[in-house]
Amino acid sequence: MKKRKQVNYSKEHKRYLKNLKIDKFTTILAQVLLLVVLIGLWELLTAVGVLDAFFLSSPSRMMVQLVDLFQNGSLFYHIGITLYETVIGFLVATILGTLIAIILWWSRKLRKILDPYIVVLNALPKIALGPVIIIWVGAGTMAIITMCILICVVITTLSMLSAFLSCDEDKISLMRSMGASKFQILTKLVIPNALGEFVSVLKINVGMSWVGTIMGEYLVSKAGLGYLIVYGGQVFQLDLVMASTLVLCILACIMYLFVGILEKRVGKHKE
Repeated sequence: MKKRKQVNYSKEHKRYLKNLKIDKFTTILAQVLLLVVLIGLWELLTAVGVLDAFFLSSPSRMMVQLVDLFQNGSLFYHIGITLYETVIGFLVATILGTLIAIILWWSRKLRKILDPYIVVLNALPKIALGPVIIIWVGAGTMAIITMCILICVVITTLSMLSAFLSCDEDKISLMRSMGASKFQILTKLVIPNALGEFVSVLKINVGMSWVGTIMGEYLVSKAGLGYLIVYGGQVFQLDLVMASTLVLCILACIMYLFVGILEKRVGKHKE
Protein backbone atom coordinates (compact mmCIF):
# COMPACT_ATOMS: atom_id res chain seq x y z
CA MET A 1 0.00 0.00 0.00
CA LYS A 2 1.21 3.46 -0.89
CA LYS A 3 1.66 5.83 2.00
CA ARG A 4 0.09 9.23 1.67
CA LYS A 5 2.54 12.08 1.66
CA GLN A 6 2.18 14.25 4.71
CA VAL A 7 1.90 17.91 3.76
CA ASN A 8 3.10 20.53 6.22
CA TYR A 9 0.84 23.55 5.90
CA SER A 10 1.70 26.98 7.25
CA LYS A 11 -0.26 28.37 10.19
CA GLU A 12 -2.00 30.85 7.89
CA HIS A 13 -3.10 28.11 5.52
CA LYS A 14 -4.32 25.93 8.40
CA ARG A 15 -6.29 28.89 9.71
CA TYR A 16 -7.74 29.44 6.22
CA LEU A 17 -8.81 25.78 5.95
CA LYS A 18 -10.36 25.93 9.41
CA ASN A 19 -12.32 29.06 8.46
CA LEU A 20 -13.56 27.31 5.33
CA LYS A 21 -14.86 24.39 7.40
CA ILE A 22 -16.50 26.74 9.89
CA ASP A 23 -18.12 28.72 7.07
CA LYS A 24 -19.44 25.53 5.45
CA PHE A 25 -20.79 24.26 8.78
CA THR A 26 -22.51 27.55 9.66
CA THR A 27 -24.06 27.74 6.18
CA ILE A 28 -25.53 24.23 6.45
CA LEU A 29 -26.70 24.95 10.00
CA ALA A 30 -28.40 28.17 8.87
CA GLN A 31 -30.12 26.31 6.04
CA VAL A 32 -31.42 23.62 8.39
CA LEU A 33 -32.57 26.18 10.98
CA LEU A 34 -34.36 28.21 8.30
CA LEU A 35 -36.21 25.09 7.14
CA VAL A 36 -37.16 24.20 10.72
CA VAL A 37 -38.40 27.75 11.39
CA LEU A 38 -40.49 27.82 8.21
CA ILE A 39 -42.05 24.43 8.96
CA GLY A 40 -42.73 25.41 12.58
CA LEU A 41 -44.25 28.73 11.52
CA TRP A 42 -46.43 27.01 8.95
CA GLU A 43 -47.67 24.52 11.55
CA LEU A 44 -48.29 27.25 14.12
CA LEU A 45 -50.21 29.54 11.76
CA THR A 46 -52.48 26.71 10.62
CA ALA A 47 -53.00 25.54 14.22
CA VAL A 48 -54.18 28.98 15.40
CA GLY A 49 -56.32 29.51 12.30
CA VAL A 50 -54.36 32.33 10.65
CA LEU A 51 -53.88 30.06 7.63
CA ASP A 52 -56.64 27.75 6.42
CA ALA A 53 -55.36 24.17 6.66
CA PHE A 54 -57.98 23.06 4.13
CA PHE A 55 -56.36 25.12 1.38
CA LEU A 56 -52.72 25.10 2.50
CA SER A 57 -52.57 21.85 4.51
CA SER A 58 -49.95 21.73 7.31
CA PRO A 59 -46.75 19.77 8.01
CA SER A 60 -48.49 17.49 10.51
CA ARG A 61 -51.38 16.72 8.14
CA MET A 62 -48.91 16.04 5.34
CA MET A 63 -47.03 13.56 7.53
CA VAL A 64 -50.30 11.83 8.45
CA GLN A 65 -51.10 11.55 4.75
CA LEU A 66 -47.65 10.11 3.96
CA VAL A 67 -48.00 7.57 6.78
CA ASP A 68 -51.39 6.52 5.38
CA LEU A 69 -49.90 6.08 1.91
CA PHE A 70 -47.03 4.07 3.37
CA GLN A 71 -49.32 1.83 5.40
CA ASN A 72 -51.59 0.99 2.46
CA GLY A 73 -48.53 0.21 0.34
CA SER A 74 -49.11 2.84 -2.34
CA LEU A 75 -46.41 5.37 -1.41
CA PHE A 76 -43.38 3.53 -2.83
CA TYR A 77 -45.48 2.20 -5.70
CA HIS A 78 -46.23 5.73 -6.93
CA ILE A 79 -42.69 6.92 -6.15
CA GLY A 80 -41.22 4.01 -8.13
CA ILE A 81 -43.31 4.74 -11.21
CA THR A 82 -42.49 8.47 -11.28
CA LEU A 83 -38.81 7.86 -10.50
CA TYR A 84 -38.53 5.28 -13.28
CA GLU A 85 -40.12 7.62 -15.84
CA THR A 86 -37.95 10.54 -14.75
CA VAL A 87 -34.63 8.69 -14.73
CA ILE A 88 -35.26 7.08 -18.14
CA GLY A 89 -36.33 10.41 -19.64
CA PHE A 90 -33.36 12.18 -18.04
CA LEU A 91 -30.79 9.68 -19.34
CA VAL A 92 -32.25 9.37 -22.84
CA ALA A 93 -32.63 13.15 -23.27
CA THR A 94 -29.11 13.84 -22.02
CA ILE A 95 -27.47 11.20 -24.22
CA LEU A 96 -29.62 12.01 -27.27
CA GLY A 97 -29.16 15.77 -26.93
CA THR A 98 -25.39 15.39 -26.58
CA LEU A 99 -25.20 13.14 -29.65
CA ILE A 100 -27.25 15.62 -31.69
CA ALA A 101 -24.95 18.43 -30.53
CA ILE A 102 -21.91 16.39 -31.66
CA ILE A 103 -23.47 15.82 -35.08
CA LEU A 104 -24.28 19.52 -35.45
CA TRP A 105 -20.74 20.47 -34.40
CA TRP A 106 -19.34 18.00 -36.91
CA SER A 107 -21.36 19.35 -39.85
CA ARG A 108 -21.47 23.14 -40.18
CA LYS A 109 -23.83 22.88 -43.17
CA LEU A 110 -26.31 20.74 -41.25
CA ARG A 111 -26.06 23.13 -38.30
CA LYS A 112 -26.99 26.10 -40.49
CA ILE A 113 -29.93 24.21 -41.99
CA LEU A 114 -31.39 22.99 -38.71
CA ASP A 115 -30.67 26.05 -36.56
CA PRO A 116 -34.04 27.85 -37.09
CA TYR A 117 -35.98 24.63 -36.55
CA ILE A 118 -34.19 23.92 -33.26
CA VAL A 119 -34.91 27.47 -32.06
CA VAL A 120 -38.62 27.10 -32.92
CA LEU A 121 -38.80 23.69 -31.24
CA ASN A 122 -37.18 25.13 -28.13
CA ALA A 123 -39.74 27.97 -28.02
CA LEU A 124 -42.70 25.66 -28.57
CA PRO A 125 -44.69 24.86 -25.39
CA LYS A 126 -44.20 21.09 -25.18
CA ILE A 127 -47.51 20.58 -23.40
CA ALA A 128 -49.19 21.54 -26.69
CA LEU A 129 -47.78 18.33 -28.18
CA GLY A 130 -49.48 16.22 -25.49
CA PRO A 131 -52.42 15.01 -27.64
CA VAL A 132 -50.06 14.26 -30.54
CA ILE A 133 -47.72 12.28 -28.27
CA ILE A 134 -50.63 10.23 -26.97
CA ILE A 135 -51.69 9.39 -30.54
CA TRP A 136 -48.11 8.49 -31.52
CA VAL A 137 -47.06 6.31 -28.57
CA GLY A 138 -50.30 5.63 -26.69
CA ALA A 139 -51.68 6.79 -23.36
CA GLY A 140 -49.21 5.15 -21.04
CA THR A 141 -45.73 5.27 -19.57
CA MET A 142 -44.13 5.77 -22.99
CA ALA A 143 -46.09 9.00 -23.50
CA ILE A 144 -44.85 10.35 -20.17
CA ILE A 145 -41.23 9.45 -20.93
CA THR A 146 -41.57 11.04 -24.38
CA MET A 147 -42.83 14.26 -22.83
CA CYS A 148 -39.89 14.25 -20.42
CA ILE A 149 -37.45 13.72 -23.29
CA LEU A 150 -38.96 16.54 -25.36
CA ILE A 151 -38.66 18.93 -22.42
CA CYS A 152 -34.95 18.18 -21.90
CA VAL A 153 -33.46 17.22 -25.26
CA VAL A 154 -33.59 20.62 -26.99
CA ILE A 155 -32.03 22.41 -24.02
CA THR A 156 -29.31 19.75 -23.87
CA THR A 157 -28.61 20.08 -27.59
CA LEU A 158 -28.37 23.87 -27.53
CA SER A 159 -26.24 24.00 -24.39
CA MET A 160 -23.79 21.29 -25.48
CA LEU A 161 -23.52 22.70 -29.00
CA SER A 162 -22.68 26.10 -27.54
CA ALA A 163 -20.03 24.46 -25.34
CA PHE A 164 -18.51 22.60 -28.31
CA LEU A 165 -18.41 25.73 -30.46
CA SER A 166 -16.78 27.75 -27.66
CA CYS A 167 -13.66 25.59 -27.80
CA ASP A 168 -10.52 27.64 -28.48
CA GLU A 169 -9.98 27.86 -32.26
CA ASP A 170 -6.22 28.31 -31.77
CA LYS A 171 -6.02 24.94 -30.02
CA ILE A 172 -8.06 23.32 -32.79
CA SER A 173 -5.78 24.86 -35.42
CA LEU A 174 -2.73 23.63 -33.52
CA MET A 175 -4.06 20.05 -33.45
CA ARG A 176 -4.83 20.24 -37.17
CA SER A 177 -1.31 21.44 -37.89
CA MET A 178 -0.03 18.39 -36.02
CA GLY A 179 -2.07 16.09 -38.27
CA ALA A 180 -4.97 15.34 -35.89
CA SER A 181 -8.18 14.09 -37.48
CA LYS A 182 -11.55 15.69 -36.79
CA PHE A 183 -12.49 12.72 -34.60
CA GLN A 184 -9.31 13.16 -32.56
CA ILE A 185 -10.00 16.88 -32.15
CA LEU A 186 -13.50 16.02 -30.95
CA THR A 187 -12.48 13.36 -28.45
CA LYS A 188 -9.18 14.83 -27.23
CA LEU A 189 -10.06 18.52 -27.10
CA VAL A 190 -13.66 19.56 -27.76
CA ILE A 191 -15.48 17.06 -25.51
CA PRO A 192 -13.04 17.38 -22.54
CA ASN A 193 -13.30 21.16 -22.86
CA ALA A 194 -17.10 20.91 -22.56
CA LEU A 195 -17.19 18.72 -19.42
CA GLY A 196 -17.99 21.68 -17.16
CA GLU A 197 -20.92 22.70 -19.36
CA PHE A 198 -22.07 19.07 -19.47
CA VAL A 199 -22.37 19.01 -15.68
CA SER A 200 -24.33 22.28 -15.83
CA VAL A 201 -26.67 20.67 -18.38
CA LEU A 202 -27.17 17.73 -16.02
CA LYS A 203 -28.17 20.15 -13.26
CA ILE A 204 -30.69 21.81 -15.54
CA ASN A 205 -32.04 18.47 -16.74
CA VAL A 206 -32.63 17.28 -13.17
CA GLY A 207 -35.30 19.95 -12.74
CA MET A 208 -36.61 19.83 -16.30
CA SER A 209 -36.96 16.03 -16.29
CA TRP A 210 -39.19 16.19 -13.22
CA VAL A 211 -41.23 18.94 -14.88
CA GLY A 212 -41.63 16.85 -18.03
CA THR A 213 -42.60 13.72 -16.12
CA ILE A 214 -45.20 15.46 -13.97
CA MET A 215 -46.62 17.22 -17.04
CA GLY A 216 -46.92 13.83 -18.73
CA GLU A 217 -48.56 12.31 -15.66
CA TYR A 218 -51.04 15.17 -15.58
CA LEU A 219 -52.14 14.14 -19.06
CA VAL A 220 -52.26 10.35 -19.13
CA SER A 221 -51.09 8.67 -15.92
CA LYS A 222 -52.98 6.17 -13.82
CA ALA A 223 -50.28 6.07 -11.16
CA GLY A 224 -47.35 8.14 -9.97
CA LEU A 225 -46.87 11.28 -7.92
CA GLY A 226 -48.32 13.46 -10.68
CA TYR A 227 -51.42 11.28 -10.67
CA LEU A 228 -51.74 11.69 -6.88
CA ILE A 229 -51.48 15.48 -7.24
CA VAL A 230 -54.18 15.56 -9.93
CA TYR A 231 -56.41 13.15 -8.02
CA GLY A 232 -55.96 15.09 -4.78
CA GLY A 233 -56.91 18.33 -6.52
CA GLN A 234 -60.00 16.76 -8.09
CA VAL A 235 -61.36 15.46 -4.77
CA PHE A 236 -60.14 18.50 -2.78
CA GLN A 237 -57.64 16.49 -0.71
CA LEU A 238 -55.01 19.21 -0.42
CA ASP A 239 -53.10 17.14 2.14
CA LEU A 240 -52.49 14.56 -0.59
CA VAL A 241 -51.44 17.26 -3.06
CA MET A 242 -48.98 18.88 -0.67
CA ALA A 243 -47.60 15.54 0.60
CA SER A 244 -46.97 14.37 -2.98
CA THR A 245 -45.31 17.69 -3.80
CA LEU A 246 -43.06 17.30 -0.74
CA VAL A 247 -41.97 13.85 -1.91
CA LEU A 248 -41.22 15.31 -5.35
CA CYS A 249 -38.98 17.96 -3.78
CA ILE A 250 -37.07 15.35 -1.78
CA LEU A 251 -36.53 13.11 -4.82
CA ALA A 252 -35.38 16.05 -6.95
CA CYS A 253 -32.91 17.08 -4.23
CA ILE A 254 -31.49 13.54 -4.03
CA MET A 255 -31.09 13.43 -7.81
CA TYR A 256 -29.39 16.84 -7.71
CA LEU A 257 -26.98 15.59 -5.03
CA PHE A 258 -25.87 12.76 -7.32
CA VAL A 259 -25.11 15.32 -10.03
CA GLY A 260 -23.19 17.34 -7.42
CA ILE A 261 -21.04 14.30 -6.64
CA LEU A 262 -20.35 13.89 -10.36
CA GLU A 263 -19.40 17.58 -10.57
CA LYS A 264 -16.78 17.13 -7.83
CA ARG A 265 -15.29 14.15 -9.65
CA VAL A 266 -15.13 16.11 -12.90
CA GLY A 267 -13.42 18.96 -11.03
CA LYS A 268 -10.80 16.56 -9.61
CA HIS A 269 -10.27 15.06 -13.07
CA LYS A 270 -9.56 18.51 -14.51
CA GLU A 271 -7.05 19.20 -11.77
